[in-house]
Parts: sequence; C-alpha cells; structure tokens
Amino acid sequence: MMDWDKLRVFHAVAQAGSFTHAGEALGLSPSSISRQIATLEESLGVTLFHRHARGLQLTEQGETLYDVAKEVFTRLAMAETMVSEARDRPSGPLRITTTIAFGSAWLTERLREFIERYPDIQVTIIVSEDELDISMREADVAIRIGKPQQPDLVQRKLIAMTHGLYASPDYLRRHGTPHNFKDLDNHQLIGYDETLHPPFSNVNWLLEAGRRDGVKRRPVLRVNNIYGIFRAATSGVGIASLPAYMGRATRDLVPVLPEAEGPEFEMYLVYPEELRNSKRIGVFRDFIVHKIGEMRT
Repeated sequence: MMDWDKLRVFHAVAQAGSFTHAGEALGLSPSSISRQIATLEESLGVTLFHRHARGLQLTEQGETLYDVAKEVFTRLAMAETMVSEARDRPSGPLRITTTIAFGSAWLTERLREFIERYPDIQVTIIVSEDELDISMREADVAIRIGKPQQPDLVQRKLIAMTHGLYASPDYLRRHGTPHNFKDLDNHQLIGYDETLHPPFSNVNWLLEAGRRDGVKRRPVLRVNNIYGIFRAATSGVGIASLPAYMGRATRDLVPVLPEAEGPEFEMYLVYPEELRNSKRIGVFRDFIVHKIGEMRT
C-alpha cells in the first residue's frame, strides 16, 4: 500500500515544481523531500520526475499519479471542510426563560428566523414570572428585567425599556381621548395586582400620575402579569401602562398621553459562566442583540 506521507510530499512537489519550494510549504528540508521522492519512485519502480537545471518536470507516470493524487487531496479537503462545519455548527438543547410578557408578545414571534438559521438547536421557551435558577441549569439562558445579583452569571445589558400609556382605538372612540393626567380620573384604567410580586417598582404609576393628594385611582381591572394587561387593553377594557415594545407590537393599541414618561427598566441577557464558550449560547446572544437593536430604529 502506498505511503500517504510520501504521496503528500509527491503532491506538494508536483505543485511547486521544486524540492525547495515544496519543502518550504511542508516545513521540511529539500534533502528530506528529495529522499522521500526517491523512496517513492523506488517502491513504485518508476521515475516520477525528470530532473534538470530549470527544475522538475513530471514524467508520464508522474502525470498519471499526480492526477490521482490531486483528486484524492481535493476530496480530502472537501471532507475536512464538511467535518469542520458539522463540528462547528451550533447544536443541542437550548432552554430560554423570560417573563410571560416578553416571551409571549415579543420573543416567540421572532424565533422562526433563529430556528430556520440553526436547525440543529432544539429550542424550548419557558415563560414565567418566577426567576428560574440558571446556575442550577433550570434553564440555559435568561432574559430578565433588572440587573441580576448573582456574581457567577455572565450578564449582557440589552436595552433600557420605557413604559407608556396605551389603549385600543375602540376604547378611545367610546370613552374619548385623555389630554392630560387629570383626565385619567374619568377613564377606565387597568392595573397590576401588586399583592402578587410585581416585576418592578412603580408598576401602577398610572393610578397616581398627576394626583397631588396621593390617593390612587381605582382600576376597573387588576391583572397579575403584564401580558394579561396587554390582552385586556387590546380588547378595549381600558387604558394600561405597557412596555413600549408591546405598545408598538400591534395596531390594536395606540399611545395615550405620549409625552408621559413612565418607569424605565433594564433588560439583561444572562447565562452561567460555564456556558460562556457554548456555540448555541453565542449564536442566540448575537441573534437577540441584533433583534433588540432593531427595536431602537
């Protein structure tokens, strides 16, 4: 059987046209290259190169061997590329946890592109108002409101998101459009049930905006998560405070008192330190950063 190392040397010499240039390409001395070619010629019983002052020229037998060697090494290079791509292609399970609102109203609608781009990643979305412990691998990556306090997590700030007031066009046709905070006293408002761990402080700011007596307005409906408030507002129940990404997500809502500045909160992408070099985490991080960037434009 032909020695693969000597065939590799022969292929390099045939391409370079000299022992010196082939040696430079392979990191071998010209004398070592010459000895290996002589050994190959001896084992095959043929002369592969004509040696002359201007360099080396393939013999007829050498041309035949070179054609075969060239095809072999071309196929090997293609196989190496395919194996490398398969090895480097992100794959495996990816469990993503985030809030019910962000997961339901924003993230799930954008995952089709990610899934089509990375078909070997098996994506699971876990929406919950409770923070899963990703240090204990209850999930691989989380998108959270507020800066995480755990020091063993890799953290990437995504965006500072503001809240605004929104209502459905149908509601505004039936009840009119408020022109200032005082007008909110005469409108149906949707509030957050603060007895059930609100996601951030001042979540019910619209109930006291513009009130000097400190007495909160009474909401017509309380809901224990932002997505539920969003659905109630789109159905025409009343005016709600919602993150800007939700208010802009549908034609079923329009801004109310757009100059009003609601609370601002920061969103972070976090994952365990041991997954810092994970390819599936890396491509998801880049995907989310890009999509969040589109929200700013």
